[in-house]
Amino acid sequence: MSQATSSSTGKPYGLARVCRVWQLARSTVYWHRHTPAEPGTRRGPVGPCTDDELVDYIRRILEASSFPGEGYRKVWARLRYQGIRTSPRRVLRLMRAHGLLAPTRHGHPHGPKAHDGTIIPTQVDTMWGTDMTATYTRQDGQVAIFIAVDHYSAGCVGIHAATQGTRFEALEPIRQGIRTAFGAFEQGIAQGLALRHDHGSQYMSHVFQEELRFLGIASSPAFVREPEGNGCAERFIRTLKENLLWLTTFDTIEDLRLALCEFQRRYKETWLIGRHGYKTPAQVRHEHCCLLATAA
Repeated sequence: MSQATSSSTGKPYGLARVCRVWQLARSTVYWHRHTPAEPGTRRGPVGPCTDDELVDYIRRILEASSFPGEGYRKVWARLRYQGIRTSPRRVLRLMRAHGLLAPTRHGHPHGPKAHDGTIIPTQVDTMWGTDMTATYTRQDGQVAIFIAVDHYSAGCVGIHAATQGTRFEALEPIRQGIRTAFGAFEQGIAQGLALRHDHGSQYMSHVFQEELRFLGIASSPAFVREPEGNGCAERFIRTLKENLLWLTTFDTIEDLRLALCEFQRRYKETWLIGRHGYKTPAQVRHEHCCLLATAA
């Protein structure tokens, strides 16, 4: 009807005039003209490549990655590094449809938080988090693994495995981090640094707290029954389990120690941190130290 010609003017009526007389929205007409998409396809522009091509790129990234526990956000970031620009939602949709998402555990709903604010400081070596987990070796049985993580850069500053999870072994990753970050090990060298830990017997012991005071580190225990307060250390342990401990069984504790040191190096140099624009912990620390040196 809109293409029909008026007998008086000799001009087409036009879609706007016809919709106004019939009291219809033009969007409704356009919708009925539109060819419906096939079920399960996405509306809108396709992007730089088709879904099948993008899935092939995603599979290659997952095969080349040394971390089997990476999620869709890091895959999306690695696609951007390769010059393939697409949306995170599209990557999530395709990975979910093809069974490429990392396995996750569904937790229980949480009630009101016991604290407000954030545990992320504004610079490196301001707050560290420490925690322990355990794994099994064929010859030495169950062993304890202690870690220390910088809350700002999310980098692992120390990692240690021992046959017994004592308060003395719990200090080892802290000592490693002190030597690496501050260049020495002496009284008061870590003034201004706080250590977040839970209420485990190792961390609340007199020996552990005394060494923190000797180094100038402020003890910062998390809230009881609130693991989110020590979330940076808890998140690193999850990454460690998903990408190493749950995938490999070690013969001896020495084999485990070597694997932990290698994992710490790979994590620091290649693991991507979303809140820092998908940079590695080593990049974040380097850039922040350069900024501090320039400001000084």
